[in-house]
Amino acid sequence: MTEFAFIFPGQGSQKVGMGAELSTTYLIAAEVFDEADEILGRSISELCFEGPETELKQTENTQIAILTCSVATLRILTHLGIVPKVVAGHSLGEYSALIAAGVLDFKDALRLVSARAQFMGEAGGQKNGTMAAILGMPTEQLQNIINQVDGVVVIANFNCPGQLVISGENVAVNEVVALASEEIGARRCRPLPVSGAFHSPLMESAQEKFKAVIESVSFKPLQTDIVLNVTGDYVTDIDNIKRLLLQQIIEPVQWENTLNSIEKQGITNFIEVGPGTVLSGLVKRTLPDSSVMNVEDVKTLSLFTDEYGNGV
Repeated sequence: MTEFAFIFPGQGSQKVGMGAELSTTYLIAAEVFDEADEILGRSISELCFEGPETELKQTENTQIAILTCSVATLRILTHLGIVPKVVAGHSLGEYSALIAAGVLDFKDALRLVSARAQFMGEAGGQKNGTMAAILGMPTEQLQNIINQVDGVVVIANFNCPGQLVISGENVAVNEVVALASEEIGARRCRPLPVSGAFHSPLMESAQEKFKAVIESVSFKPLQTDIVLNVTGDYVTDIDNIKRLLLQQIIEPVQWENTLNSIEKQGITNFIEVGPGTVLSGLVKRTLPDSSVMNVEDVKTLSLFTDEYGNGV
């Protein structure tokens, strides 16, 4: 039997039209969107299916939209009998992963993500922060540049070999980008279109507000193995999961370590569940000998079932 790792995308994978085809084709997917609309008291389905893109890109909308699309796709795979051996999610994607692992139900995850997005959006509005991708530069070299710059700036995402993301105050981030662009080895340095300095100390107010919300939600025992961002390692204790979800708001995403931890357990078949192929690309660059497919619409679902059948 093939063992799969399900990986779930985070902010940045959104696009107008996501989930529409699956919702039209599979009642079980449509029911997820209906449930989200009812819980939220507004039509997140319409925003996913029709946009406008400007609204979909807003942090407060993006995070719940991606969660809903990912869970709709997950429900179809579960219905087809495709069960993961381990799950992980990139930043926001951890909440989809926790649903897949049986820790959160969809209603509670929506509540958490809605609050998280709101608080992160507010923190982004209060602080003058941004993020930038640094490609082709070793971690130590980038950290040395960061150490030369005044102000708040940190490595926020360790995505894969040669792909790092920095986060912090606008002036500090721009200075690091300018210095990194002059260094030998850096292929490309580019600002990211984000509304705040995510996974940095500038999100501390969001973290503080989120504590009460996360403590008010019931977390169930794990039914599937999970690897979390902050450590890039397996986590089993529910209290530890809560603590790491809080830390994740201001701590870096250790995605390269996450993928390596999964591969060390002998799991080499990855399925990106939800919109986009961002994580599929990171798997290919981190674990070139692994297999990865994404499932986000009828075509990609068909390609997956043609390849693996029911996973057996």
